[in-house]
This record gives sequence, structure tokens and C-alpha cells, in this order.
Amino acid sequence: MAGKWKALADQLEHEIKEGTHPPGAALPTIPDMVAAGWGSKATVSRAYEELKARGYVTARRGHGTVVRDRSRVRVPLSRYDHVLEPGGTRGPWETATAAQGLNGRMEVDKPAAETLDAPADIAAGLGLDTPAQAVRRRRRAMIDSDTIALQEAWYPRNIAAAAGLDQPGKVTGGVLGALVGAGIVPAEAEETVTVDEATPEQAARLSIAARAPVFIVDRITRDRAGRVIELVRMTGAADRLALVYSPLPLKVRSSRGRAPSSGGEVR
Repeated sequence: MAGKWKALADQLEHEIKEGTHPPGAALPTIPDMVAAGWGSKATVSRAYEELKARGYVTARRGHGTVVRDRSRVRVPLSRYDHVLEPGGTRGPWETATAAQGLNGRMEVDKPAAETLDAPADIAAGLGLDTPAQAVRRRRRAMIDSDTIALQEAWYPRNIAAAAGLDQPGKVTGGVLGALVGAGIVPAEAEETVTVDEATPEQAARLSIAARAPVFIVDRITRDRAGRVIELVRMTGAADRLALVYSPLPLKVRSSRGRAPSSGGEVR
């Protein structure tokens, strides 16, 4: 038989879904819930922990148990198409969120730029022999005051130096615009998406439950010569992101290797 804590958690989940407790609202304190007759301290505490595990609330210092915003942010692959001109004021995240009427921004984590020994998987992704050093830039993708995703961007040292990416501070208009301004022109990119459990550090920074699912998106960008110029690893709360890969061009060929004639039926 389900305990009182589960019944309370189910009731509060229903109220959150119905809007009784909107995103950003603090749930009553545990003593207030006990005084209102919702159960013992242990019952209410376990119900709140269950809500955290389900992803409906998070604990915020000075604010108590707060309802999470679970609305999804669309992250289209096309977000990069609009930031290839140098001198712009918005990067890919700002561009994509502004199109949805959201207050999105990137915040740089300090130190903004570090020259480090690249981990083996990063060096391999950059096409560097190991051991090798690379420049890492870290940032947080924000909506209002919420951290939606963590980003680590890695660059070969010569690429970073040429585009000024080895210097501290935010790159206004986005990194891709800075690369183009330095004559390093992105030509193609690929993204690999996996899902994993959040590490304790990731869970704390994303305000999600320990071991909650996260998207891990590795994006590799190459120039016209096929040289890797950037590797970006984005780790985001899986219940806050919708990765959109459309429209995608499709090439159709007949069984003999010829494209079908206009208006013809493809068999």
C-alpha cells in the first residue's frame, strides 16, 4: 500500500500541473504543511523529495522548495545559420530563444578562456594528436534566471588565437561570427546526441534531481578544408530542451542511381 508521503506527492504534482503552484512559486514550508494537517515532518519531507526526483521542484537557498519551469525550449539546428556574419549582437542561443519570445542569454563561466591539456576524447574530436593542448571556453545557456544547459567549447590553439577566442570575456555576436571575421569560415557541422544521468555537479548547476536524464550534444564544426575548428559539448536538462533537426534536405535516387524525373513517381 502506498504511504501517505506518496499520496501527498501525487496531490502536489496534480496541483502543480493544474497551475495551483506555478513555476517559480515556493511550496509551503514543511512546518506549515505539518501545521495544516498534511502529515508528519517525515511524511512531508519524503513527499518533497519525491517531487524533486520527479523533476517538479527544486531546492533553492533562501527560497525553499520551488516549482521548476518544465516548459521546453526549442533548440533548432538552424540556429547557427543566422550568426555567421561577423559583428552581430546575438549568438545562436540568443537567436533561437528570441525567436520564441524568451529571454535567453549566455553567461560566461570564469575563467572564460583556458589553455588546457585536452582530454583524450576532446583531442580525438578536434583531430589532434595526444597529448595536446587546446583552448576551452565555458558558458551557461540561460532563460531568465534558470540555467538550461552547460556548454564547453574547445578549439585548437592556433584557431583560438587567430579568432581571439583565447582571451577572457564574452564574444559578442557569437564565436562563429568571430571565426568568420578572422577568415576561418565554417563549412559543415555534425551533431551527436546521447542521453546520460546527470553528475552531482551537473544536477546542482541545472537545478535538477540527482541522476536525472540529461542530453549531451557534441557539435563538431569544420572549415572548407575539412579541418575541425570547434567542438562544443552541451549538457542540458532533458525535460527543458527540444532538439529540432528540420527541415533536412533529402536526396532521392532511383534504383539505377538516377534522380527521378520531375513529377514522376518514385518506386
